Amino acid sequence: MAKFDLLVNEQKHQVDVDADTPVLWVLREHLKLVGTKYGCGIAQCGSCTIHVDGVATRSCTLPVSGVEGKSITTIEGLSESGDHPVQKAWIEHDVPQCGYCQAGQIMSAAALLKENPSPSDEDINLAMQGNICRCGTYVRIKAAIKTAAANQ
Repeated sequence: MAKFDLLVNEQKHQVDVDADTPVLWVLREHLKLVGTKYGCGIAQCGSCTIHVDGVATRSCTLPVSGVEGKSITTIEGLSESGDHPVQKAWIEHDVPQCGYCQAGQIMSAAALLKENPSPSDEDINLAMQGNICRCGTYVRIKAAIKTAAANQ
């Protein structure tokens, strides 16, 4: 076990865990930030997406030792009141059905729009590739991203 100093959602935390503990489990079990979901455990479904220094990153395979000194943002830290343009667009387009993948989808979309405020369809497809939605709301997801881009 080792102590790691983390900056999560602009708050400092210290955790005492094994260096290879995935960030996902540090967030969920040690910091009680349960918005980030476990999906596949092999960084293929996108449910565990967070931002590390502003970049959309899968947290289920990322060891905590790899994020010390970096800024981590989870879905809880994206917007204190849930009024981020992507979150508002998600509601407007009635994107969630079961909702399980939505935190990861939103985090990927928010990272895209931060990097590229006016993405093309191809840009959206590339950025969202690997974010799996069991309910198949991909058309609404794309529409919501376009709306969020227009409303930034």
